[in-house]
Amino acid sequence: MKKIAVIGCGAAGMMAALAAAQSSASVTVFEKNEKPGKKIYITGKGRCNVTNACDVTDFFGHVKRNPRFLYSAVYGYDNSAVMDFFENNGCKLKVERGDRVFPVSDHSSDIIRTLYNAVKKAGVKVVFDTEVLSVESCEGVVSAITYAKSGDPITREEFDGVIVCTGGVSYPSTGSTGDGYKFAKELGHSLVKPVPSLVPFVIEEEWCKDLQGLSLKNVGLKLFLSKDENDKPSVKKKKADKPVYDGFGEMLFTHFGVSGPLVLTASCHYEENAKGKLLLDLKPALTEEQLDKRILRDFEGAINKQFKNALGGLFPTKLIPVMIKLSGIDPEKAVHDITKEERQGLVKLIKSVPMTVVGTRNFNEAIITRGGINVKEIDPSTMESKMVKGLFFAGEVLDIDAETGGFNLQVAWSTGYLAGESAGTIS
Repeated sequence: MKKIAVIGCGAAGMMAALAAAQSSASVTVFEKNEKPGKKIYITGKGRCNVTNACDVTDFFGHVKRNPRFLYSAVYGYDNSAVMDFFENNGCKLKVERGDRVFPVSDHSSDIIRTLYNAVKKAGVKVVFDTEVLSVESCEGVVSAITYAKSGDPITREEFDGVIVCTGGVSYPSTGSTGDGYKFAKELGHSLVKPVPSLVPFVIEEEWCKDLQGLSLKNVGLKLFLSKDENDKPSVKKKKADKPVYDGFGEMLFTHFGVSGPLVLTASCHYEENAKGKLLLDLKPALTEEQLDKRILRDFEGAINKQFKNALGGLFPTKLIPVMIKLSGIDPEKAVHDITKEERQGLVKLIKSVPMTVVGTRNFNEAIITRGGINVKEIDPSTMESKMVKGLFFAGEVLDIDAETGGFNLQVAWSTGYLAGESAGTIS
């Protein structure tokens, strides 16, 4: 019987442990937290967006980096398999807008409990409050790990295989502090620089702060990128001419800029060392011509009012002063004195409110990590290292990231399952 160590008791780790145990391996999971699935617990605002119910062929279009690397993993254990697993183990699921899948209870704790119970039922040993310090190899083959339980001396234990499922460095309070990167580098692997992803944007314009707390629904957002003169040419020139992201949904203004689902998804298309510009469409359901007619009707009903008092039907109250300022129209001006050119300028502004992106928030606010262990050094058919036999990686520790909507958790389930199945049957 193969003896397998899994480092990390999150989504990828528990799925890897389960798959390895089902392949008749003896499995021990090492987790430095006091309980399993700490990061799962906070996903989807505590509801846990388990996966996405889209057609599996459409899944890869939502993975922003290295989607082809995932073919074996995803087709081997796809979203249907994940949904079947939870349903068959007593956790009922539901599908919401955008094919997002959640537990019927809306409690992420039910997902963790279901998975952890299955892991324990499979005979997996789970050791909490224990930090793995190193992964050892001998002549290119995994040989042992060293670990220490809080307050205890360091222990060295031999294993036939080790699966690293330690996550990235986002939400470090959940235990994701880059341990897997350290193990990988010590064993000869290279890293793609980790950066925050699915993360709020910091905006240059001061008026954003005046809108703090304002949530907008059913708006459009485009992200454009252009290279800074002093930066490396990582952003192609053509990207400045067309958006790298064009989406529709909900967003939120904050004390530093913008956040919310629409912004978080846009952020995974953002690149370091690039100047970003956002264009916000406040009325995406209307063409400029239709919007102009709408404004004309509103103005006709407020013909003798001041401009500042004629916008209540167009914008939330908090947004009105900002839109007046950006429009350049005198707020005291009577509606009947507003020129056609001013009105058309207002139309264009409503359809494309500009914001300058100066960066993102840090890892403490990032849902996931972009970057990680270079997938060129991993066998995509097994998740095994090409450099060290018996060493496997799964989940966010790899250089794979996707949009919001359950796609990143599906990456964890799929890669974890493949890594566990492969480790359990290594020769």
